[in-house]
Amino acid sequence: MGESTIQQLLDDLARAQDEAAALATAKQAAKDSLLSPEVVQAWADIDAEYADQEAMAANIVERLTTQVKAAVIEHGATVKHPILQAVYSGGRVSYDAKALDGLLLAMPELAAFRKESAPSVSIRASVKK
Repeated sequence: MGESTIQQLLDDLARAQDEAAALATAKQAAKDSLLSPEVVQAWADIDAEYADQEAMAANIVERLTTQVKAAVIEHGATVKHPILQAVYSGGRVSYDAKALDGLLLAMPELAAFRKESAPSVSIRASVKK
């Protein structure tokens, strides 16, 4: 498939994403139109009342998450709990592929150990300049 075809697909995808976002915005506006100014203000007051407590709770969760991760790394194994599980994943080994490819010229028998995974694609927003 050529680049111009992919460009067209990306254009179609961007348009579909914009339409989905517009639909979500319209849906939220329709919901918001049902609320009286008094309800909107009461909602804002409740948000303000709980803001500090929510921030404190989020900080506690973040701190404990960091502590659990550090403890599990030190422990070196997955730890199961009735509600949560801290899954240990060992560090990944990596090598300098360019250097090893150069070494393959001198030692072709190493080619049997070379594996290459399938390519993958992630779609991101383009940076506008």
